[in-house]
Amino acid sequence: MCCLKIKNIGLWGKREVTIKFIIMQAYTRSFVFTLFISLQFFASAQTDSLNKKSAADNGSFFTSFDSTKIYYEVKGNGKPVVLVHGFIVNSQSWKRTTLYNDLINAGYKVILIDLRGNGRSDKPHTPEAYENDAEAKDIMALLKILHIKKYSAVGYSRGSIIVSRLLVLDKKIKKAVMGGMGAEFTNPEWPRRIMFYKALSGEPVKELENMVKYVHDQKLDQQALAYLQKAQPSTSKERLGAVKQPVLIICGDKDADNGSGKELAALIHNSVFKTVPGDHNNANHSKEFSAEVISFLQKK
Repeated sequence: MCCLKIKNIGLWGKREVTIKFIIMQAYTRSFVFTLFISLQFFASAQTDSLNKKSAADNGSFFTSFDSTKIYYEVKGNGKPVVLVHGFIVNSQSWKRTTLYNDLINAGYKVILIDLRGNGRSDKPHTPEAYENDAEAKDIMALLKILHIKKYSAVGYSRGSIIVSRLLVLDKKIKKAVMGGMGAEFTNPEWPRRIMFYKALSGEPVKELENMVKYVHDQKLDQQALAYLQKAQPSTSKERLGAVKQPVLIICGDKDADNGSGKELAALIHNSVFKTVPGDHNNANHSKEFSAEVISFLQKK
């Protein structure tokens, strides 16, 4: 609170000084408010910058086959395991699961990757950038750079679709885990995929309004996500039937989002089907999920 004392001054003089004082106060308050906003913006920008620096310190980027920059992290020693994330998340989502630390503690080398269009990786705005198994090719390119000759891969949700492509395309993969996935993705015209593509392309899809809102709220790249759905690969039942590597199909006991995991397991000769407690959004976070995956990977 400020006070101004005036002596021996007429009525008009008092008004003039009062007006000047009010103007000065308004200007001061405006300046302080502007300074506050500027400091808030600067602090936010600094935090973002530090976060990006921290991310860069913990991981690395490589340039993939088509010049797209892809972010990845490697932690631990031992047999390599690639963790492939699902849709509308990124590699960091694995760190919120029990499996991530359990794998490291069990002596595995854990490789995380932000699939193109997600996280810190580039998000091209051309549909061609996501076609012709681009995501699987990114993983294969990374493993070549890391000089890895044999590996296992664990996918969850959409990540399992990409793992299925690795089983078909890459001879280096020795074991695979497909979590949170049924047999529906074997259909190139899978209605669920098409529905997601339409919703992310701006068409009104009532069932997915909350998903689109989440994309907006999280400031995710909606265009890139739409292209990911448009170009999402499918692996035919015949190709899955020819897979020789051991495969674990694992789903939550309340998860039917992507069809029947049991049906998927029936398509792959050398596979085993397991259920753990949970639905599609949380089954992969559980200690039971981690235990089943590690037990499978350790079998000879």
